[in-house]
Amino acid sequence: MNTRETLKINSAGHLSIGGADTTELAARFGTPLYVMDEQYIRDMCAAYSKAIRTDYGGNGLVLYASKAFSCMAIYRIAEQEGIGVDVVSGGELYTALKAGFPAEKICLHGNNKLATELSLAVESGVGLIAVDSYTELDKLDALCAEKGKRQEILLRINPGVEAHTHRFIQTAKTDSKFGFSVADGTAEKITAYALKKEHLDLKGYHCHIGSQIFEKQSFALAAEKMLGFMAEMRDKLGFTASVLNLGGGYGIWYAEGDAQQSVSDYTAYLRTVIGAVKASAARFAMPEPYLLIEPGRSIVGEAGITLYTVGAIKDIPGVKKYVAVDGGMFDNPRYALYQAKYTAILANRAKEPATERVSVAGKCCESGDIVCADVDLPAAKEGDILAVLSTGAYNYSMASNYNRNAVPPVVLVKNGKADYIVKPQSYEDIVRNDVIPESLR
Repeated sequence: MNTRETLKINSAGHLSIGGADTTELAARFGTPLYVMDEQYIRDMCAAYSKAIRTDYGGNGLVLYASKAFSCMAIYRIAEQEGIGVDVVSGGELYTALKAGFPAEKICLHGNNKLATELSLAVESGVGLIAVDSYTELDKLDALCAEKGKRQEILLRINPGVEAHTHRFIQTAKTDSKFGFSVADGTAEKITAYALKKEHLDLKGYHCHIGSQIFEKQSFALAAEKMLGFMAEMRDKLGFTASVLNLGGGYGIWYAEGDAQQSVSDYTAYLRTVIGAVKASAARFAMPEPYLLIEPGRSIVGEAGITLYTVGAIKDIPGVKKYVAVDGGMFDNPRYALYQAKYTAILANRAKEPATERVSVAGKCCESGDIVCADVDLPAAKEGDILAVLSTGAYNYSMASNYNRNAVPPVVLVKNGKADYIVKPQSYEDIVRNDVIPESLR
């Protein structure tokens, strides 16, 4: 299991998180339940910020990637830790603003931003908008003209680095719904086009090479290629970019086979990126750009677990044993989407050795509703509390009401104390927007 400081086995033999006994959390708040360790989140924010401050002279900003986990409380933590946020929808932007997050420290992303989203961003005064198409440039320029505003922007660029877990390759791949390719010249063309926009101020570029990547050098390669492109635009177009956003994507521990990362590993990744940026800036005789990074999964992923109650158990002799829980693909669709691996533990029997390999199944009416496959557990019994680890990122944010199941609540724990940051849904919440038209009455 994960050995990070957030998870421990207490004297009662129960799993604890942030000093709180998980069996007591399950009894108090019910299951399924997302649990997040506040101190872990703060420590990760602080570690990234410190790396930029000490290794890059403070010439940059951490932007928490909202898509990993978005609610008002996480934006309040981000504000208190002095970092910015990136948002990819009107809903995420609205949530951040509703939490009182300063708009000037928000960057809006998205490959097909709606007119309403652009309008909200401009009106609220977001710091940067990462533009991803010609039509968006045109719409945003016209919108700013209409509102009498000028908006700072970045352009999303595909630097030709395709990264994978444990390995990376260089490629001139252009087949992506995101960004403009350096290799085929479209990145240069969109730069020239953006520079002509009267109400937009092009500050620099954004790129993102992938997610769940452990190979630090792939990020360094992306930085080198982006600085090379920036130097080319200086020489060809007379444009010196002052901002470089290198996205996020550094991996976290989920299960056996993943490298267990410490805080120092994450800061080592950022120091590798910073080193590449500084060396490339010197090589091309350019000023070091204001550096933005967008960690999301690495800030909240291992900070979170999901608690379930074990229900039906089905043993198919010679085939497989299923341990069913009261959650499923409605609270964690990642296995159904791409067979994501997880680690599970019986939270109320955490000291007991594993004696069998099982698949943890959900309660949805789908044969593919598996929470995690082939995990080693003690012989589970109905009523046991099962914890699935490293679910802080892309679980609540991807949850749904499939089969009209309620999206689980989220509690935040610190020093053994817990409270809701997302309250439970009721059946009334689920039907709240349903309407029976007059013709059916």
